[in-house]
Amino acid sequence: MSDAAARAAQLLAEHRASIDRLDAILVYTLAERFKQTQAVGKLKAEHDLPPSDPAREAQQIERLQQLAREADLDPEFARKFLTFVISEVIRHHETFQK
Repeated sequence: MSDAAARAAQLLAEHRASIDRLDAILVYTLAERFKQTQAVGKLKAEHDLPPSDPAREAQQIERLQQLAREADLDPEFARKFLTFVISEVIRHHETFQK
């Protein structure tokens, strides 16, 4: 293997290790987020509040899209991601309502 190929392989391994660490951060962050939203869902159920809050959801989507623009991330991707997360949160909240 040439020096250039060896260096490329080393850089690839370093990038992949960084990606693996970031993936772990994402998973643990999502887990913590869902713990918080489950607490919200239980509180909503105890007080007969609806599982969905469309005004809050729209506000959050707008906020995340702005953060995405600031972070140089596609705001549409951020919207799709948050929309997916919100749908999971609502599904969890609905189970507490039963």
